[in-house]
Amino acid sequence: MEKVYYVGMDIDKKVIAYCIKQRDGAVLSQGQVAAKRYALRQWLQTIPGLWKGAMEATLFTGWVYDFLKPHALELKVANPNMLKAITAAKKKNDRADAERLADLLRVNLLPACYMAPQEIRDLRRILRYRSLVVSTATKMKNRISGLLMEVGAEYNKERLHGRKYFADLLGNIADVPESVIELLGLSRAGLEMFQGVQKKLVAALRDNRLIRDRVERLMSIAGVGELTALTWVLEVGEVERFRSVRQAVSYCGLCSAQKESAGKERRGPISKKRNKHLQTVLIEAAKFAPRWNPQLAEIHDRETARGNRNRGPWRLRGNWWHICWRWTKAAQDSSSPG
Repeated sequence: MEKVYYVGMDIDKKVIAYCIKQRDGAVLSQGQVAAKRYALRQWLQTIPGLWKGAMEATLFTGWVYDFLKPHALELKVANPNMLKAITAAKKKNDRADAERLADLLRVNLLPACYMAPQEIRDLRRILRYRSLVVSTATKMKNRISGLLMEVGAEYNKERLHGRKYFADLLGNIADVPESVIELLGLSRAGLEMFQGVQKKLVAALRDNRLIRDRVERLMSIAGVGELTALTWVLEVGEVERFRSVRQAVSYCGLCSAQKESAGKERRGPISKKRNKHLQTVLIEAAKFAPRWNPQLAEIHDRETARGNRNRGPWRLRGNWWHICWRWTKAAQDSSSPG
């Protein structure tokens, strides 16, 4: 059998520290390579044979993973939260981190995390950028209201951001400094630009052939809208990676942290180790879904009646996830051959 080498890589913005080890733990080579595609292409030629690689999940991991994966027998991405508990040490630097990654990969103890396909990650980047645009547009709306309140101008709160009403307000407003009128005009122009951008982003995602069928199936559930379905599809990726509903609920952070010792179990608050983008959308879905889905409305009313008004929405988010997970699994099972 041909010898296999184990490569650990610590990725930074400008350089990548690497450590190449043999199966018995002997170090073949260590060093740094520039975080550039041409430099990585040259570095690959120095590896004497087949190799497996491991790297920590960072902001820069995606493109390195996509570039190196076709050249490796196996390439894994380590969960940074779980990696801290394993590699906690007094001495920590890029070279030592690369060596530890190689050792964890060599003995099959690397806490690997899920790496979505490149096509899904590209679409997910667009969806997350849309969230940034929406939050910026909301800040613009608040800025417009703040400017009017600063100068004591009267306005209709419900109609303020309507195009016709705002134009009439800007033309008829009195006793307001000219600088404020100019700032209101600039803020309105920025708001319209951001609203147009986010609509174009959503339209591009909706019409994508890769995810169109899954989005349409999810939207057939009463209470599931376009953005909720898009977020589910792109943040979850391949639903087969969840073996049960419990794992799906944990991924979203809808369950509390578990601490068990000496036969005693304690449950903490809602876990922060979750997909925050998906959790945010589920919070909004839990508020609106009872208006459109009688089944979810019944669950919401029953849980809210138990005493805590926040109990209903949290319970509802878990049930909504359960419905979407089951629906997606059933749709994939029915489309699979045999």
